Order: sequence, then C-alpha cells, then structure tokens
Amino acid sequence: MSMGGNKAVFLDRDGTINVEKHYLYKVSDFEYIDGAISGLKALSDMGYLLVIITNQSGIARGYYTEEDYLELDGWMKNDLAARGIPMAGTYFCPHLPDGIVSKYAKVCDCRKPKTALFWKAAKDLDIDMDHSFAIGDKERDLSICEESRVKGILLSDSLAGSSKHMICANWNQIVDVIKNAEDGC
Repeated sequence: MSMGGNKAVFLDRDGTINVEKHYLYKVSDFEYIDGAISGLKALSDMGYLLVIITNQSGIARGYYTEEDYLELDGWMKNDLAARGIPMAGTYFCPHLPDGIVSKYAKVCDCRKPKTALFWKAAKDLDIDMDHSFAIGDKERDLSICEESRVKGILLSDSLAGSSKHMICANWNQIVDVIKNAEDGC
C-alpha cells in the first residue's frame, strides 16, 4: 500500500526523542534521550523525512493548554533545525474521552493506537509507506505497522515481554537496524 515517494520515520516524542516526564510541556523540563540527536541526524542524512506522531492527553486533562504544547513543539523543532535536523512535520492528538476540558473530551481517530495522524502525515508529505519506519517506546506507537508495510522499532532497554517488532535498546541500534534494512533492499 505504497502512497508516495518520500521515505519517512514516524517518531513518538515522549520516551523516544525526549526523556519521558509526567505530562511534559515546559521547555525548561525538556531533555533529549541519550543518542537521540545523533540518531535523528543520521536518519535525516539517510534521506528520511522525520515525522512526530504524539498523543498529548495532558491537554484534555487540563494539565497544560494546546498553546503550551505548540510552544514546546516550536522550540524543539527550532532546536533540532539548528542542529541540522529538519522535522518534516509534527502531528498531535489532544483528545481523551474522559478529559476534563470539554473541547477535547471525545473519542477520536487520531489518538494512538488509532492511525488517522499517520495517514494524514502520509498524505500531507507524500510518504511511501512501504519504505518507512515507525519508532516508539510503546506498542501503540507502532500501530501503523498493522495497517501498512511500515516497519516498527520498539525503543526499550528491556527484552521482557514479546513484541512483533524489532526491539532496540538505544538510538545507535535503531540507526544500525535501519541502515541494515536499507542495505538489504
């Protein structure tokens, strides 16, 4: 089910690019995961579009506003761009069915593991799903792999439990897996 011409890496944000912190929304609390910057740069240099797909239920929970999220997102994209790492797009879901902010308290098609944001990004950015990857720290971050030929990589330092996806303990392993997959094509 190839769609377009660009190969991409779909990335979860919290726990994949930055250290997971309880409902992160402040720039002062943002901290990159070890190896994330060099890993993202390597993937960008390999010609992959970098696309963030993130659940941000803290908005529906009333912990922070959509504007707070957008401020942090803008800062992160600018910081990465200054390091030579362009982000092709960021897509976020602010919804949660039992959220306290009524505007965002709903069932939607964009909250992972649902895949509407992946497909929107694929259309917006002309992504070839057959030659793309999804990286996340939770199985739900890789849900697009069930509906497409996108290959999933679970970022986890634990091999406990089973996953139908490749498991990598760090960003160096992720880059190696993607390089090896390309070499095998």
